[in-house]
Amino acid sequence: MHEIISKRKSIRKYDLTPLDEAVLVRIEEKTKQLRPLYPHLAYDIKIVNSTRGIFNTKAPHYLILSSEVADGCYENIGFLGQQMDLYFSENGLGACWLGSAKPAEAEVSSLPHVIAIAFGNPAEPLHRDISQFKRKPLEEISEGSDERLEAARLAPSALNAQNWFFVAAEGKIHCYRKLANPLLGFIYNRLHAIDMGIAIYHLALESEEFHFGKESDAPVRAGYVYTGTVGG
Repeated sequence: MHEIISKRKSIRKYDLTPLDEAVLVRIEEKTKQLRPLYPHLAYDIKIVNSTRGIFNTKAPHYLILSSEVADGCYENIGFLGQQMDLYFSENGLGACWLGSAKPAEAEVSSLPHVIAIAFGNPAEPLHRDISQFKRKPLEEISEGSDERLEAARLAPSALNAQNWFFVAAEGKIHCYRKLANPLLGFIYNRLHAIDMGIAIYHLALESEEFHFGKESDAPVRAGYVYTGTVGG
């Protein structure tokens, strides 16, 4: 398993000193080199220095991830954002997904806001031992056997809920996200879809050849939405 997956953690305490301009330039360049899950979807990633909203985290900088609203857009944002999350962790910077934070400025992007990621120099330990992860056992979130499933199990998710399920069969992994309570669906279905994209990126890192798409004969799972199938 990719080393950074097994030691990454969400950082919530930061040194509020802004990063050097050269570092920010490299980060901006990285955001332009990401591999989308769905290349046809328009998205935008901008660096800002402040956000608003409840449950916010004080950090020197934030990524604001925006997207056109279309089928698969939230999974796409999760897939893209997790590339940055792991990039930060691998390069000595802390990061944390912020589901409720919004840009403080109204016109950050012409596309609708989706989610933010705080980042900066950490004011707490950057990494952890794999034994410190608090995750559901594989048997609760998957069936079948595939060594890539452990990487998906370690992926971050909103409230650490891990509202996903994976079915491994014949070298493929079918991916599902849990349907939220109808009263809270307008919030949590979006977050669950982003989480699904995050987990799919972990599967991509562990795949020799990554292919993703929907299959007409994928198993149906009650209470879950079929997102797609990972090959490779």
